[in-house]
Amino acid sequence: MNTNLEYYKFFYYVGKLHSITLAAEELNVSQPAVSQAIRNLERELGTTLFMRTSRGVRLTAEGQTLYGYVQRGYETIREGERKFLEMQELTSGEVCIGASDMTLQFYLLSYLEQFHEQYPKIRITVTNAPTPETLKYLQSGRIDFGVVSTPMETTKNMHVIPVREIEDVFVAGRKFEYLKGGKLSYKELEHLPVMCLEGNTSTRKYVEEFLLGEGVVIHPEIELATSDMLIQFAKRSLGIANVVRDFAQEEIDKGELFQITFNKKIPARQFCIVSDDRVPLTAAAEKLLKLLQHK
Repeated sequence: MNTNLEYYKFFYYVGKLHSITLAAEELNVSQPAVSQAIRNLERELGTTLFMRTSRGVRLTAEGQTLYGYVQRGYETIREGERKFLEMQELTSGEVCIGASDMTLQFYLLSYLEQFHEQYPKIRITVTNAPTPETLKYLQSGRIDFGVVSTPMETTKNMHVIPVREIEDVFVAGRKFEYLKGGKLSYKELEHLPVMCLEGNTSTRKYVEEFLLGEGVVIHPEIELATSDMLIQFAKRSLGIANVVRDFAQEEIDKGELFQITFNKKIPARQFCIVSDDRVPLTAAAEKLLKLLQHK
């Protein structure tokens, strides 16, 4: 059986309103068009669905059974349409973002605040992970897009938009003030107590590759999970911390830490927004993406 689904739409309204006339008015069609649709449906099903009464029409036993299913199906479709329109109009929906501690704290957070003020009914989910894991989440469709830091390994389906430069530095506390005032060579780091992030981060990878290009291999005395902890260790002069400057800026301004000067700067890298062409974006995700790219 390949019944025209439009017939069921007419059937639903006649059954709901108990009137062919009222159904025609609701659907904005002629009364004969509704009557013809009901006759066609009855002919295809091989049964009578309505009986005429002095007050309009009423469902037969077979019609009542069919109406129960059609009502649930049609009203579910209407509810789906309503939810869809809410998502399009940004009165409901969800955005799933991947971000590292660093990109969340020094780039994404302020934009999320703006977005939430504009669209308070949109749910925002942030999956917090280093860049390599964030890219895996993107490929698997777990997130709408990621905000990550270079370096990164992307695929041909990924679209990368740089949004802000960041600077990798080495900072130290009072115990190492003898290093102030001059320009060190990176080779000297091999003889100093260096502290770094744990291995699976873009920051650690980027700095180690740069130092390797300078002929320097470091063996950190302390490895920590977060840059905030590196700052706390550096303030207590437990070693020289390699961090993105943003993490240390407040302590540098207060004089609790100082940036070590080298004879060559580590080249700047970027925060980037990464999306995947294979992951369709909701209206809410597209709106947030545009906000993040606004300068």
